[in-house]
Amino acid sequence: MSYYAPRVLHVPAGKGVVKWMSGDVYETMAPAASTDGALGFTVCWVPPGSGPVAHVHKSADESFYLISGSLEFLNGDQTFVADAGDLVFVPRGTRHRFRNVTDEEAHMVSFFTPGGGEGLWLEGGDDPVAGRKPEFWPPERGMALGPLLGREDIDMVILPEDTDSNGPV
Repeated sequence: MSYYAPRVLHVPAGKGVVKWMSGDVYETMAPAASTDGALGFTVCWVPPGSGPVAHVHKSADESFYLISGSLEFLNGDQTFVADAGDLVFVPRGTRHRFRNVTDEEAHMVSFFTPGGGEGLWLEGGDDPVAGRKPEFWPPERGMALGPLLGREDIDMVILPEDTDSNGPV
């Protein structure tokens, strides 16, 4: 291997692939295919009340770094709040989710090692629509992602206490 061969990935700001996922905005800057599978890197904006349902990544670790705002994280069966400047590392096989329980949008980066988990929103998310904001999905829309969840090696792990009158939270 030559140390002088150009191999660096550079993605300028605003040039990632943007998808909407149940109210959230995800800009994937480095999908696994661009890093030989080593990493999947996404910039996320999470509005108040938003975030995914409880789930487990069986074959990847997931990490989060909060740039601004606060998010409540589920860690197995316990919760904690992460604030701007905090790092959260979720080892594979850990039941988790994040939720914005504040009245301000949260901004963070998320990355999978190895990459691949970002395929869920790259394939199952909505394309942005100019002049509109992303909408929260009804529970049945999220449940329709079942085939993608299996392919991305993700299990939803929703317990009775994870639901309200509108379905999974």
